[in-house]
Amino acid sequence: MCTNGVNTGQLELMIEQIDDHIKLERRWAHNLAHNAEDAGFATVGAKLHAAQTLLDDVRALLGEAKDAIEDDSSAAPGVTVSLV
Repeated sequence: MCTNGVNTGQLELMIEQIDDHIKLERRWAHNLAHNAEDAGFATVGAKLHAAQTLLDDVRALLGEAKDAIEDDSSAAPGVTVSLV
């Protein structure tokens, strides 16, 4: 469905694609943090865990954006196109 020239289905899929990518990066940050800690790099491990937390926040915001698509499209004023 298109609203104001935006394909909302495609928009939702693109947000899901970004979320999948962030999910993978979060897992890598988590694994790397543990590897660093196990090797005695405590500060590096802590920073990577902090990055992991920020990636969790990004994923939450992406979820909120995806949920807002329907609300925004129903509240959109609509666009009228006239052939000249």
